[in-house]
Amino acid sequence: MNGNHGSMSGRQRFEAVFRGSLPDRVPVTLFIQDQGHFIDQLYPDLDPWDSLSIQLKTVEVQRQLGVDIMARLLFGTLAEFQWMLFGGLDVSRSTDDWQVETTERTDGRTTVRTSVVHTPEGVLEQEFSIDEVRPGTLMYACTRKPVHSRADLELVAAYEPGMRPDYPARVADAVAPVQAAVGNDGWVGLWAPHGPFNMASLLVTEDVLYALFLEDPAYYQRLMEVSLERVREYTLACAASGADVLFIGGNVPGGFIGRANYEQHVLAWERRQIEVAQAGGVPAVYHNCGQIQALVEAYKGLGVAGVEPFSPPPSLGDADLAEAVRLVAGDYVVIGGVDQVNVIGNGTVDEVRRATEAAMTAGKRGRRFILQNADFLEYGTPMANVEAFVDTALEHAWY
Repeated sequence: MNGNHGSMSGRQRFEAVFRGSLPDRVPVTLFIQDQGHFIDQLYPDLDPWDSLSIQLKTVEVQRQLGVDIMARLLFGTLAEFQWMLFGGLDVSRSTDDWQVETTERTDGRTTVRTSVVHTPEGVLEQEFSIDEVRPGTLMYACTRKPVHSRADLELVAAYEPGMRPDYPARVADAVAPVQAAVGNDGWVGLWAPHGPFNMASLLVTEDVLYALFLEDPAYYQRLMEVSLERVREYTLACAASGADVLFIGGNVPGGFIGRANYEQHVLAWERRQIEVAQAGGVPAVYHNCGQIQALVEAYKGLGVAGVEPFSPPPSLGDADLAEAVRLVAGDYVVIGGVDQVNVIGNGTVDEVRRATEAAMTAGKRGRRFILQNADFLEYGTPMANVEAFVDTALEHAWY
């Protein structure tokens, strides 16, 4: 089924939903990561570092399936900041006051980069790991965090290099060819810097972070300030890149911390990042791919245009999509939420159809709704299940 046999294009549908108007049908899209995973399953010969070629293939696949295209750009767009996004410091370069020494070791699957940074007032050290879980599919993490004290944090604030002057032009150049490929068939989204709580979790260990706002409020406040400031210019550059929407990570302060803690200690800081991202008129989508239900109403206080992905139970999250749509009451766009692992990845075609129809029925009541697989499609996902998701969604999407 071709989903674009209506009165609107994919671009027009996304625009309508985000401005609060009723489109001809619910936008239906696919979350495909632009390195490894499902796209590597379809095109195993693609170079995992040829980001543009991969991104163009994600556009091609969505167009062939007839969905409203949502290209999500991560790789090849953040350059040196990409490593900060996955965890740790900018160790891609040295300056007079930020001397980086990096050594690398590998066991054939996992590459570990140990970086020692010398500053005029002290030394920072971190460990960053790249795990090739299968050929072409890489997982990234800062496996030893660099900040262990307030003094370490002040070294980061004082000496870490800022954004390179040519970064805004480079990220715009990365967006432009994908925007040209998508055309009127959808939107180009760009992963921008996380919210400050997520960014803080890439500097300090999570066990420290979750207790810090209670045990040492002054240190916590300074950590949030630094986490915001070190990404501000990158966020503004992303917003001016020509992308249609920015995705901002907010999964670390998930529902398990409770609504009261979120509203008292996290929300105002996250809102400041959202305000920077949306200042130029580009909408932002707040991404919490874990427990979310307790925070559905709290997210209204972010002032964000949309929230995703409302991952369902039993193993991905705790979202009750129908209840979430009721609670949101149109105050932001709800994007979600068919289980990409247990249903689309490992279910039968009939199970995919039932889950997709149920999600569409639940979400459609809210009108400001976009249906997609909750998170990115994984390697090994049967194409028959993807097609069943698309066909069922489009069949029931019309208003």
